[in-house]
Amino acid sequence: MRRRLRGHRRPEPADINITAFMNLMVILVPFLLITAVFSRITILELNLPAAGDPALAATERFELEVIVRADRIEVGDRKGGLFQHIPVTEADNDYEQLSQLLQQIKARYPDKLDATLLLEADIPYDEVVQAMDSIRVAKVWQGGELQTAELFPEISIGDAPVTRVNVASKGRP
Repeated sequence: MRRRLRGHRRPEPADINITAFMNLMVILVPFLLITAVFSRITILELNLPAAGDPALAATERFELEVIVRADRIEVGDRKGGLFQHIPVTEADNDYEQLSQLLQQIKARYPDKLDATLLLEADIPYDEVVQAMDSIRVAKVWQGGELQTAELFPEISIGDAPVTRVNVASKGRP
């Protein structure tokens, strides 16, 4: 019985040959990197409205403010008041009207680059993007071609002030 045990030795582990696998990786990795589609991510920098320096605030005369509410878009000067309100409709022409109004304001204040966008709660993201695009650039016809003109590229974003409700309109004495 001892002879049988001596004859059955444990086999030694075989070496793993990974040369073929390494050759495959050397070929595949550069190929995959070359054919990969790299996506571009566009980032739009936004600023939060900051508490202004009183000396600087005295020199600044015009502060453009665009307030997006559920039923209207208000455009005005923070110190001077409301210029115009644009009712929000189903026809998507409200952002075209906003762009035309902002083009008129830009013509009056050509050096002005900043604007504040204030949003009411629960405004859909798509409307926020459309409002920001309307404030940043305008599409104009020039020389028979549709071109983009810069309006107010430095956008600060914040919460819209709460509107006051008229107590008499609720039927209360």
